[in-house]
Amino acid sequence: MTQENIKATTTVVTKKLNNWLDIFIDNIPNLIVAFIVLVFSFILSKYISSFVSKLVQRKVAKRSVANVISKIVSITILLIGLFLSLGVLNLDEALKSLLTGAGIAGIVIGMALQGTLSNTFAGIVLSFRNNIRIGHWIETNGFAGEVIEINLKEFTIKEADNNLVVIPNKMILENPLKNYSLTTKMRVSLQCGVGYNSDLYLVQKVTKTTIANAFSQIKSNDEVEFYYQEYGDSSINFLCRFWVDSESALEKLKAKSKAIIQLKKAFDDNNINIPFPIRTLQFDGNLETSIHNHK
Repeated sequence: MTQENIKATTTVVTKKLNNWLDIFIDNIPNLIVAFIVLVFSFILSKYISSFVSKLVQRKVAKRSVANVISKIVSITILLIGLFLSLGVLNLDEALKSLLTGAGIAGIVIGMALQGTLSNTFAGIVLSFRNNIRIGHWIETNGFAGEVIEINLKEFTIKEADNNLVVIPNKMILENPLKNYSLTTKMRVSLQCGVGYNSDLYLVQKVTKTTIANAFSQIKSNDEVEFYYQEYGDSSINFLCRFWVDSESALEKLKAKSKAIIQLKKAFDDNNINIPFPIRTLQFDGNLETSIHNHK
C-alpha cells in the first residue's frame, strides 16, 4: 500500500470519527434524557413492585403468587422505560426490530410452554377466587377432599382416607366444582325399610322424634322430612331427610352414621323390625307328593 493510499484511508476514518463525535455531541441531551428515563423506570418499578406485592398478599395467602405478579409488573415498567428511551434517541428502527423480535420470541415461548403457562395463569386466577380457599372441602374431577395447597402449577386436596390428590390448575377452572364449605348446612338423606306388619304411623313418629333428639340444631320434629317410597320385596321403604350444621362431607358422614345408630336403637326399643331380604314360599295344601320305590 502506497503512502497516498494510507493517507486517504486515514482521512476517511478521521472524517467518520469526527461525524460520529458530532452526532454524539448533538445527541448528548437525548442521551441524558434516555438515561434519566431508564433510571426513573428502574426506581419506579421497584416501588410499584413492592406496593403490588403487599396489595396482592392482602388477597392471596400464597407469597409465591404475589411475587410472580409483582415481578410481572416490574418487568412491564422496565420494558416501557426501555422503549421510551429508544424513542428519545430516535432509534425507531431498533425499536421496531426489538418489538418484532420480542413478539416472535413470545410466540415461540408461549407455544413451547403452553401447558405450564396455562397452569400458571390458572393458579393466579384461583388464588384470587373467594369461593375456593385453603381448608375448603370440595369435589371436582372425580375427587373430593380438603384443599391444602394452591400454587402456580397445581391444586392439592386431601381426601377423607388421607390420600393426597394433585390436580393441574387448568383442570380446576375447566371443570365443574362443588364446594361444600360455602354453606354452613348440609342435608342428610337416610333410607331404610320396615316390616310389612309394622305400624307405619308409629314408624314415622319414632323416626322423626329420634332424629330431632339426636341433633341439637333440629328444633322440632317438623324439621325432619319423612316419606314412604315403595313396597319393597321384603319391606316398606322410606326416606328420611334432615339438615345438620356442617361444612365438609366428612361431617355429613358422621351425622349420617350417628342417625343410623340412634334410629336402630329406637326401632329395637319399639319392636319395629328392619327385615332381612327374604323370599316367602306359600303352598296351598294341594301339592301332592309321592314316593316311588324302585326295585
